[in-house]
Amino acid sequence: MTTPLADTAPPARPLRVHTLLYDGVEEQDFAGHIEVFGIAGEERVAQSFVHVDGPRQVTTAAGMRILCRTAWSPRSADVIIVPGAGYGEGSALRREIRRGVLPRALATAPRQGLVIGAVCTGTMLLSAAGLTAGRRCTTHHIAQEDLRREGGQVVGGRVVDDGDLVTCGGVTSGIDLGIWLLERFFGPDTALFAEEVLEYERRGSVNTR
Repeated sequence: MTTPLADTAPPARPLRVHTLLYDGVEEQDFAGHIEVFGIAGEERVAQSFVHVDGPRQVTTAAGMRILCRTAWSPRSADVIIVPGAGYGEGSALRREIRRGVLPRALATAPRQGLVIGAVCTGTMLLSAAGLTAGRRCTTHHIAQEDLRREGGQVVGGRVVDDGDLVTCGGVTSGIDLGIWLLERFFGPDTALFAEEVLEYERRGSVNTR
């Protein structure tokens, strides 16, 4: 299911953005877009941390403890963003892929009107869920070959927008992903305002269909 960019319009209510957290998640992988959406204001963007096992506390890669107050409920989200957690053997990401609970939950999430995004190696969780097969996407450079091997059509661009699937490269590109989604839903003026507040200039390009 692919939603044309022309069909994107600001919702009448706040845009509901759910960021999916799990133990070992990398802080910068979720901090970037969280900060960007916060600039838009709560009247336009309602953000929640969610956990696939229900409300609970997670411990990040650096040992921070974050409370996920919202239960996993993809039908009550407009955007779901999945951050990464390292890569390779021994990583929290590999543990989650092997556990299988998170990929299975993501596999059943897509529906009309929902945008699913990923930051850095979070794309590999989408891949494990079967959501990137045959789709234009990207991830951190160290995982791109595996993403191709699993059926993803890896293309260039710091952010890759394939309609209802929006992925980005490593770590700090989550800021670019957040700004791009602001532009998609609220227009270029809102995106430029976020850049000004953050004193940040988007790097590279957004690869769109």
